[in-house]
Amino acid sequence: MRRLPLGTSRAWTTELSFGAAGIGNLAGVVDDGTAAAAVDAAWAGGIRTFDTAPHYGLGLSERRLGAALRDRPRPEYTVSTKVGRLLEPVAEVRGDDLAAGGFAVPASHRRVWDFTADGVRRSLESSLHRLGLDRVDIVYLHDPDDHVSPALTEAYPALERLRSEGMVDAIGVGMNSSAVPARFVRETDIDVVLLAGRYSLLDQSGLVDLLSEALRRGVSIVVGGAFNSGLLADPRPGASYDYRPAPPETLARALRIGELCAAHDVPLRAAAARFPLGHPAVASVLLGMRSPDQVTDAVDNLDRPIPAGLWAALRAEGLLGADVPVPAAGVRED
Repeated sequence: MRRLPLGTSRAWTTELSFGAAGIGNLAGVVDDGTAAAAVDAAWAGGIRTFDTAPHYGLGLSERRLGAALRDRPRPEYTVSTKVGRLLEPVAEVRGDDLAAGGFAVPASHRRVWDFTADGVRRSLESSLHRLGLDRVDIVYLHDPDDHVSPALTEAYPALERLRSEGMVDAIGVGMNSSAVPARFVRETDIDVVLLAGRYSLLDQSGLVDLLSEALRRGVSIVVGGAFNSGLLADPRPGASYDYRPAPPETLARALRIGELCAAHDVPLRAAAARFPLGHPAVASVLLGMRSPDQVTDAVDNLDRPIPAGLWAALRAEGLLGADVPVPAAGVRED
């Protein structure tokens, strides 16, 4: 699987990245064996970039990912984690985290927003302990939507210092919207943006303000949420779009995209996963994976030939704009 640099940093990514929220018990329990097997399958499929965060399962994702990678050669993979939420233990565990955070784990900690310089250091140190690593390759500021000022003036300079000290290779911001990351691209020296849900077959709203500026300034984009939280994986009534039930018009759009994919003998999941890689600023597509079967499906779909006629059909029906770049037809070249 191809490896691409992240901005001008020393960090790199494979075209397909393993999103580890699922093995942190996102929305449901995954046992230890299945979580480890998912990482093993990713490795066997050529994936060498793994993304996690303290938020994912109140640290469970980081612990499981670190354990699964422990015997792998460290120069052969990259790990990204995130800062901005500190985990503080609670005096008494009451129930699970599903309502508060979306993870099927005991509510043993509470998340505390902290974009101070000290908070960045403390968060990264705790992540390294859970991962069992002495360093990570990439650190993102995690969802600073309501904390833009401290993220820019306190957290970002702290990450810049960590990069200059060699503790991390690349720094960036990870969000579900594009306006704030675009501001970071314009005003800071970040290497990479993890953009979730805003550059997909259903939503290209990040194209003009973020992706174009990132390309101009040499900042790489990692696209998450390529399935828009499930709708593009399995469009049906009741399917989720951006973590809520899909509106009828959005569902209808997804169903029509799926029909055109089927007419060209392309699984919708394959088209949705490949589409972001058509933009020259996009270095990787990050897919959440929680089982070996999901990993195998993702790897196989990334390698599936996609005819140019599919993209042309989507344009003809107004489902893709004329100015939206698409991947080259055929099989990817490694």
